[in-house]
Parts: sequence; structure tokens; C-alpha cells
Amino acid sequence: MSGRTDTDTEPAIAEDAEDTAGTGRAGDGEGGEDGGEFAGDARRARWAAAGTGALLALAGLAAALLRATGSAPAAVPAAYALGAAGCAFAGVLGARGRTRRALWLLVAGAMVMALGDQFD
Repeated sequence: MSGRTDTDTEPAIAEDAEDTAGTGRAGDGEGGEDGGEFAGDARRARWAAAGTGALLALAGLAAALLRATGSAPAAVPAAYALGAAGCAFAGVLGARGRTRRALWLLVAGAMVMALGDQFD
């Protein structure tokens, strides 16, 4: 035994390192194939967060305007407007890629609007 390592494995390791260097992920050995799928998932998440935020903001503003013209207490349209503002901000965050924070802000905004409905 001369203590030499197996020299046949060195080129395979070097080729695998070159393949994963472009993907930003270590050790998958797939090359760049999954990079497009992750970008598509992120794009769909951004669109979903932005769209949901805009939809809930419009619904909250419409409910606030309808409740403001009626005989509801002042806290009701204020709660709808505050929840709508939170949902609008969540839509902005979602469009910028902060989808996890946007989700929690959407939940909080919808809860504020639901709480405002309880005051009526």
C-alpha cells in the first residue's frame, strides 16, 4: 500500500462542483434545471400575495364605505378601513417578494375586518 488516493474520483467531483456552481445550491448535481421551477414558484407566490392583498383591500374599502353611510357605530367603518390598509400593505410586500410577511399581514387585516363586523 502506497497511501495514494483513488485518482479516478477527482474529475467527477470537480465536474459536479462546476454543475452546482451556477444554481446557487450545493450538492444537488442537477445543474440548473430546478432553478427555473423555483423562480416560477416564487413568481406565482408574489402574484398571489399581491392579488389577494389588492382584492381584500378593495373589499374592505367597499365595506367601510357602505358601513359609513349606514347607522353603524364609528368603530365599524374604521376597523374595515384599517384592515383594508393592512391588506393593501400586504399586497405591496407580496409584490416585493416578502410573501411570508404578506401572508401574516393578510391574516391580521382580515381579522381586524372581522372584528369590526362584530361591533355592528
